[in-house]
Amino acid sequence: MKNITVTIDDDTYRRARVKAAEQDTSVSAMVRQFLNGVASGESEAERLKRREAELRAAMGPFSAADRLSRDELYDRRR
Repeated sequence: MKNITVTIDDDTYRRARVKAAEQDTSVSAMVRQFLNGVASGESEAERLKRREAELRAAMGPFSAADRLSRDELYDRRR
């Protein structure tokens, strides 16, 4: 594995650290993920499709029917 050095302005670094913390990751991991995407030739559409699949897998199966009945949904008691 290789190390690289990147120089960025203080404001960009601060915002990147905040974004990384929101995503429970590090700035290095975000840069690594970005460079892996660039190097793999993954298009933006492919990246978004992959990200959607990751998020759906993390959510697990669900059904709105498990939450509310039709009557509860439309509050038909009126």
